[in-house]
Parts: sequence; C-alpha cells; structure tokens
Amino acid sequence: MAEKKPAKLRVILNPDDSRKLILPGGIPETMEQLMDEVRKVCGINGNLRLQYQDKDFGDALVNLTFTAELEDLATIKVIPITDDYSQGSNLTGCDDFLSTQSDDMELLSTPSSSVSTRTQMWPREFPIPPFSYDTELQLEKGNAAYRSNMTRLTLSSKIKSDILERLAEEIFKYKAYPVDGDFSDVAEELIKKHPCLSEPGSYNGCNGWKQRLKTKMGNYRTKLKGIGCSELLVNSLKSKPPEDALPAKKVKRPRRGEANHIPDIPIGETPDKLENERLSLISEVRKRNNRAVIKAKMDRTFSLRRQEVVEKESGVEELKERWPALFTMEEINAEFMRITTVPLQPRFLASLDKHHSKLIEIIRNKGGAVREKTRNILKVLDQSLEVNLKRECLLKCLIVYLGEDVDKLIKEYLVVQKDEAEAELERCTMAVFVIREEEEEEEEEEDPLQAPRDIGIVIEGVEVLNKLPSVAHACAMLFGLIYALNLSYPSELKYTFDVLQKVFMEIEPKKMTRRVCSLSVKL
Repeated sequence: MAEKKPAKLRVILNPDDSRKLILPGGIPETMEQLMDEVRKVCGINGNLRLQYQDKDFGDALVNLTFTAELEDLATIKVIPITDDYSQGSNLTGCDDFLSTQSDDMELLSTPSSSVSTRTQMWPREFPIPPFSYDTELQLEKGNAAYRSNMTRLTLSSKIKSDILERLAEEIFKYKAYPVDGDFSDVAEELIKKHPCLSEPGSYNGCNGWKQRLKTKMGNYRTKLKGIGCSELLVNSLKSKPPEDALPAKKVKRPRRGEANHIPDIPIGETPDKLENERLSLISEVRKRNNRAVIKAKMDRTFSLRRQEVVEKESGVEELKERWPALFTMEEINAEFMRITTVPLQPRFLASLDKHHSKLIEIIRNKGGAVREKTRNILKVLDQSLEVNLKRECLLKCLIVYLGEDVDKLIKEYLVVQKDEAEAELERCTMAVFVIREEEEEEEEEEDPLQAPRDIGIVIEGVEVLNKLPSVAHACAMLFGLIYALNLSYPSELKYTFDVLQKVFMEIEPKKMTRRVCSLSVKL
C-alpha cells in the first residue's frame, strides 16, 4: 500500500484567527480523526462542525462529511456547535462566525424565500435530471445497445417531449435566460450520460438537441409568464409603458450572472406587507447593535427591493433614502449573496491574494507604457509589507495593464484638497475616493505608505460609503453595489470590471473579451 504524503490545511477559527494544520501522515481517513487533530492543534473542546471550499459551487463553504473531499493545502472552517444544535435545533455559534464580512456561506433558504429563489449559480457540469420511469427504462436499454453495437435509440415524440420538458425545468433552476454556451453544456452532458441520444451527422453529436432546447426554453418561459413569474412578466408587453411596448426594447434580463434577478414575492406576503416592513426597517437602522433584526428584515424585503431597483430603475439617492440599511458593508455582502449566491468580500480578497504573485510577475515583464505607469506603484509595493496596501497596488497595476486609467476608479486627494475633492466627486458617476494626509516635510505631497484618513465610495455624485478599511475593501463594495443597484459598468473601466467579475469572482466566466481572456489564460 502506498505511503500517504504529508498534508497541510489552513484552518479558519474566526475572522482574525487562521492557523496551519500539518498532518505528517496525510489527511485522515475519518472525520473523527480529522476533528481530533483540529481540536488538538487549535485547543478546542466540545462539538464542532467543519466546512470546506467546494469547487463545484465556486469555492463556497459547504459542510464537510467525508475527508476524501479534501486535498493538500485546502481550507477548512471550524464552527463550534452547542448541544441544542446537535439535537437538531437552530444553528448557533459565536457572532464572529456569523459575520457577513468573514463568512463565505449565507443560508439562502430563509423563511421568506419563495420557490423561485435560486440557491446556486450555473454548475461547472450540468446535472442531467432523472426523466419519467418509462423514459428512463428505454434510455437504459438504449445505452446498453449503443455500447454493444453503436445502435442509436429511435425516439418517439413522447420521449423526446419528456426529455426536453425535464431539461427545461432543470435549466430554469439556474437561469431563466441561458446563453448559447449554456445550451451547449446541457446538450453535451445529455449525450455523455445517455450516448444512445447522440445524433449522426452532427459535428459534436448533440447540435440538434441544443437547437431543440432553445425552442423548448422559449416555450417554457411563455408558460411560466402566463402563471405570473415576476422575472418573466417584467418583459411582457403589458408590463411596459406604451412608448416601450416592443418585444426587444428595454428587456430586463440578468446581465452579469445574477441568479436571483427579480424574485417572486414569497407566499404569504403582499406588497403592502413588505412596504410596512420597509418602513419598520428604517426605524430599526437607527438603533444600535441591531444587526440580526436588520438582516432578517432585509431578507424578507428582498423581492420588493429588487422590483424597485430593476423594474422602476430608481436612482441611488432615492434608494439610499428608502433603503438606508443596504448601504453598509454587512448588507452589501448579504445582498450580493442573495443576488448571485456567491460570497462577495471573502472571494474578492482571496482572489486578489491568490493571483497576486502571478499577476505582478506578468506586469513586471511588460515593457513600454505599462512599465512606465506602474513604476511608482511597484516601488510602493516593494516597500510595503501591509497586505491591504499590496492589494491596492495590485488593483492599480491591473487597471494599467488593461489599458485603462487608475484615476477613473481610484481618486486620491490630500486633506487640504477637501473642497476640490467634494466638487469633483459631485460630478463623478462612480469611484472610490481616498483622502490622505500630506507629509510634514514636503507640503502638498502624499505618503502612499501612510494609512489614509478616509476611504469611501461615490455613485452618481452621492457618497454611499466611507470609513472603509482599505482600497481593496472599497473596490469589493463598489463591485457589490453595482449588482445591488443594477448599475452598468463604467465604459472607461469595462475591462477592469470584466476581469473582476469573470476571472477573480468567477461569475459567468464563459464569455470574455479577447483582452480579458488573454489575461485569464496567463493567470
């Protein structure tokens, strides 16, 4: 029997405490052995639950049930559980573990969730659902015959209809408006699982299925629109104003991989009830140490808020007045999770750290204008050991590498330039602002190694956040607000935000521009 290789695991105890677990004998075979090692190294007593980053769900944290899921250099999270939890009651734990800023997992199946609420993004490998009993029976025999003598199954219209109907239902669990690549994924997985369905004459054996799925999905959307599905009803001609009553005009579809774009109002709720909850939420925001109540009310009013944001296209100033709780770091993280099912801040910062070395190497190897523009940024990077400053330098270098202007995203001012900054930011569409102290020895000069006095975000001339921990945190929050407020990427920063979305956050990574794809391949 081959000897097990030593393994190392990163163990997260709380937002400010992560440790290295060295396993000389490799990853244990049982959960009990692994938990004993964690207790021993971390000094933990009592019951605990372990979570790991599951690649199938975009590295989101899910419960660990078998140690075989772990690889060397994996990350696990420790969640202490009480006796009440072990008896099957509600989840409990330290406030640190429930912090949105640090936790990679939010429970989407809240009491206010409706059937239409999606809990995960498009999977890397599309799961082909089981079909009706008679269809499965014929497919089983057809697959056996295909493996034996390459005979393809001749389908009746009933079986074909059953297959397409079930696939359309499964697709809608992830997307209402799948793109061409998504249909290709489903068709390829279908003939991989059931090779007897492959088509002669097709270049990949499944192009006919792909075209049928497109037609079926359109019919399925029409069917759900008649039932009253909010995500589809918003694009019906009856829902549009007379001047926009054209099929292709102002179609409100997910643009950047939003899983829950316009969710239905949950069963048992009405717009009037949710409006009263919104008014109650405004008063709750004024109270101290009230995060749990605010989060519950924000969860409950999610569908109402998305209707305002997407359908009514309310401005930032109006939304800030009506939904003040949304403009906090905790709720931006939570809202992004509700919309995309992906953790915002943890993944954003972890991806910056993950790609740091390779990206800096790529940038250092560039010449010409990129080298000249990044010279001072890399000088600061080499002088600093502070992780947030390194992330800030990485973001600036990324913007320059993509041929865009750093000042369009990150606007830096000295304290003495306060009036000038306010006037400029009022005219700004979207930016992160940084206020720095000037050096005592040389006036009007900023020290990039010194901690800024203030970091904030401006959208449509309105200051929506300030006192943020770092520029990297501010960029993460700005990215989250673009989703939460259904905004478009600034045209002068389209490549930067495209990289952040598709490479760093891994949301809808299939369709990339040539420039973004080139960087993705190099990374």
